Amino acid sequence: MATGWAKDGAVQEQIDASIADAVERARAQLAAGQGASLTHCEDCEEPIPEGRRIAVPGVRRCVRCQEAEDAEQRYRDPINRRGSKDSQLR
Repeated sequence: MATGWAKDGAVQEQIDASIADAVERARAQLAAGQGASLTHCEDCEEPIPEGRRIAVPGVRRCVRCQEAEDAEQRYRDPINRRGSKDSQLR
């Protein structure tokens, strides 16, 4: 496969690195979520419903604050940091 100046296997290395980064982020989020669920949101101090505490062990935020945190996380740490072929074609 002709890839210009890229060495053989460079594309696969990028794919592997992207997957490894995603796995590392997921593991970090799991580790942060362990422990007892909070009864009140750590951001806004609103009560966290019991159903949410049961469904998401180790929950620390209400749905509204968690959605805001997830949106901020996507903004701070986009998945495609290395530039995929699709992003280079745009």
